[in-house]
This record gives sequence, structure tokens and C-alpha cells, in this order.
Amino acid sequence: MENRYAANPTDVKQYTTERLREDFLIEKLFTDGELKMVYSHYDRTVIGGAVPVENELKLEAGDFLRTAYFLERREVGIINIGGQGKVTVDGEEYLLNKRDCLYIGRGKKSVLFASVDVKAPARLYFVSTTAHRDYPTKVLPIDAAVPTRLGSGAQSNNRTIYKYIHEEGIQSCQLMMGMTILEPNNMWNTMPAHVHDRRNEVYLYFDMEEESRVFHFMGEPSETRHLLVKNEEAVISPPWSIHSGVGTNNYTFIWAMAGENYTFTDMDFVEMKNLR
Repeated sequence: MENRYAANPTDVKQYTTERLREDFLIEKLFTDGELKMVYSHYDRTVIGGAVPVENELKLEAGDFLRTAYFLERREVGIINIGGQGKVTVDGEEYLLNKRDCLYIGRGKKSVLFASVDVKAPARLYFVSTTAHRDYPTKVLPIDAAVPTRLGSGAQSNNRTIYKYIHEEGIQSCQLMMGMTILEPNNMWNTMPAHVHDRRNEVYLYFDMEEESRVFHFMGEPSETRHLLVKNEEAVISPPWSIHSGVGTNNYTFIWAMAGENYTFTDMDFVEMKNLR
């Protein structure tokens, strides 16, 4: 498990592009036959990707978490972005098609990832946060999720938001997770930008062409920076940072949040005139 420490916004102002990418961009999260994880000190969030091929991949605490098993004091949300996958939780199997979501609560001892067809392997993206109580394991297919349509053609941001894990959906301790799909010929997301100083957020950008890129804007509103992001790369967004972006083509992203406040609408919007 890779370790990423939290950063003071005053220090980040001095970062080079390379240092920004080292601290906040997660590259090469999906590798055939491997399970990779990054531990962020922002709200103790673990970000991971599993691509099971010939063998099952087991979600384990390893030496880093210092617990008997991964979910001893944690919960996890999983969204499949590849071929049909199978997640086995304490012996019970859950099938996940592309864009389906599975929530697993605290206390489950065994979590195994597998692909139904190794020629079209699952690509299982997951985000885990600490948890203080147990919630039941639940699956929510994309077809059963309630869509919220936002944006306009004039602003190039027609998009559909699917909320999976939140206060009115799958219940959890502090994890919130969902997905935003931009329509063709629409490239902007979440502009005007916002911050939520009571929780961090993680973005995974996917469904992008090989040559496509997203300019992910981050930093304090008064002094913004950007990260150039490729397909299936994730960005750690600190509580003090904006998080919006524009792509060379339309794209899809998964958002996951954790922290002090469990209210989805707890956002402090920044007027365009106040961005620098």
C-alpha cells in the first residue's frame, strides 16, 4: 500500500508540477492480475483498483493498517468500470456489471475479487474509509440508481449524476460515493467550482480515449493549479481545494467523499470572479 501524507495549502503553493502529481495524482491504479492501494491521510481514505484475471484477488490489511483484516474498522464502496465482475463477501457472491456499485460494511472478514470472463476482466475501483458501526452489504446496479440530470449545452456541461452511497441511498458511516457521466460534446464539470472544508474527495476519471486528457483544476480558489489526467487515473482532492475540470472529450468520473459532514449538499461555492 502506497502512503500519501496530507499537505498544508500554504506549502502547496510552492510545489512544482512534478510534486503536485506525486502528492495528488494516482497513476497506474489498474494492472492485470494485481490489486493496488493508496492510503491518503486525508480522512484516512484508501483508494484502490483490482483487475482479477486468472486468480481471485483478496482485499487484505497487510502490514500497513495494523488490523487483523481490512474491514475490521472500515467500510468500502466498490464500482466496476470493466467487464462483469464477482465480489465474494464472507462466502456470499455479488455480481457487478459495468457501473454497478457494491457497499460492504464494517466487520466483514473476507472480500475476494474475481472476473467472470478473464478475456474481459473486471476493473474494480474501490474507496474505503474508517467506520464506527456496521451497515449491511448492499448492491446497487446502475439501472436501479436514480439519475439526476444537470447542466446545459450552452455551458458544455450536460451531465447525469448517480448517487450510490449517501444519506438517501445506500447507508454508510461516512463514505459517500457516486458517478457523473458527461454527455457527448460536453466537457466541463462542477464549474463554478466549490470546496467543502469538512471533508475530502477523490475523483477517478475513466471512459476516456487513449489520447484524451482532463485538465483537473485544484488548489485554493485564490491560487489555483491543475493536473493533467489520463484515462483511469485518480485525483486526491484536499478539503481546502476546488475540484473541477474540462476534458478534450466527454468522460465519466467517480466521486467519493468522507469526513465530518454526511450531507451531500454541504458545499461552499466560489464565484467565478473570485477564482485566480
